Amino acid sequence: MALLSKKDSKLILDPLADNNPITIQVLGICSALAITAELKASVVMALSVLFVLSMGNVAISLLRNVIPSKIRIIVQLVVVAALVIIVDQVLKAFAYELSKTLSVFVGLIITNCIIMGRFEAFALGNGPGKAFLDGIGNALGYGIILVIVGFFRELLGSGTLFGFKVLGDPVTKTGLYAIGYENNGFMIIPPAALIVVGIIIWVQRSRNRALIEEA
Repeated sequence: MALLSKKDSKLILDPLADNNPITIQVLGICSALAITAELKASVVMALSVLFVLSMGNVAISLLRNVIPSKIRIIVQLVVVAALVIIVDQVLKAFAYELSKTLSVFVGLIITNCIIMGRFEAFALGNGPGKAFLDGIGNALGYGIILVIVGFFRELLGSGTLFGFKVLGDPVTKTGLYAIGYENNGFMIIPPAALIVVGIIIWVQRSRNRALIEEA
């Protein structure tokens, strides 16, 4: 017997591709531009959003029947802010240098449209089990794009992955270039992230024509 029903499986699988928060819903673009110059920062941000969104969805779902309608947005902000503080303190305790790199962007998880959107659109109307799966699915969909963008930006922009040298610098030998790689500085600046995301969107829509919006 399957662990998850077909409907529950869709809560996790749909955001990975056909309903991806970044490439389909066009949410959470700011962090994709800002922190994906390094793969490590991309992975940490993805894990941070995974924790905040999954736990936040469960918390909002558990509170959904006691939250007054007029202050639901305030309650949602309090929940996500508390979870972001936990993430921030853990990073400062165990990965201080990386926490300085991410700095303000961790705090901006509070205003991430994906998180507030899932609270409002799903967690308020479903039980904690489904809310947890929805949070996991959307966070993974968001995270996989960040990791892909971070992979190509760091590899092509710095010639490294997780800070380790992967592509060797070109060396001259009798006036000619031997095998090597000249780092592309353009890949480190934010507009490169838009280009990588654009390529992902193009590939995604090329593989699934149903995702192409009609004019």
